[in-house]
Amino acid sequence: MGAVQTRVVTGREGVVREIRAAAPLMAALRAPVPARAPWLTAVLNLRTARPVAVVVERDAASRPDGLALLAVRRRGTALRLTLLGDPDGAMADLLPPGRPPARLLARDDEVAARLAAGVLALTDGRRTPWSLSLAGLPMGDPTARALGALRPDAAFATARTSRLVDRLDSLGAPVVRSRDPRDLEHRLPALLAAQPDPRIRLALRATARLHAAIGQVEVAAVTEGDRLRAALLTLVEGADRLPWVGCGEPAALAREMGAPATSLRVADGWLSRPVAPR
Repeated sequence: MGAVQTRVVTGREGVVREIRAAAPLMAALRAPVPARAPWLTAVLNLRTARPVAVVVERDAASRPDGLALLAVRRRGTALRLTLLGDPDGAMADLLPPGRPPARLLARDDEVAARLAAGVLALTDGRRTPWSLSLAGLPMGDPTARALGALRPDAAFATARTSRLVDRLDSLGAPVVRSRDPRDLEHRLPALLAAQPDPRIRLALRATARLHAAIGQVEVAAVTEGDRLRAALLTLVEGADRLPWVGCGEPAALAREMGAPATSLRVADGWLSRPVAPR
């Protein structure tokens, strides 16, 4: 086994290559849909920030053993690092609710320690303020734990997510469910119209179409004549179902307490302040 090495890749094309190369790692670690290649590629296409990948490899000729996908934004001289598709940022409403959506991919604890060091190395030598804010991680994430060990001043917060519950059957009318992309296109205008933020509408259109094309989106609808009473998109992977986004009559959808998610924040300069639970 060769020496473990860490490298940094910047720019959309290079980061896309690393995402594709890490697909087996994502599958092995059972990463959720928002931390898988199709979703992340769709996020990259929105070009909302400069993407950076921190890659850990035991063998340069093999696929990655660790991967952190970050978004870099600047405000004046200040540097802000978040996870790609930031679960705590402008695109938060796009993410399927109820589970921690993000991952810092690491095959084992040794890789996690290397990955944490590689992420922090992005801020080495900076004389201007910077912050690293990583939200939407599962409790006990090994890379987040390693980051905390390297930076004892890191602030952690944990909060419960809220999950969407499918109650279309309670409307007392037939529910039509389909994974046909043509049916998605038929219901998509109503689902998009329910989103007030144009950025979310754009991102939802792209991610829904992409995941429908690979059979990972179910569209469900209840109608009365020509009138749409309710519609719901559900992300489907094997037997796993995760209600994603819906519209229509309030009784068709409900909210319940979901799984806990963890956030980490570390900063230097005037950007240093405690993390606030959401």
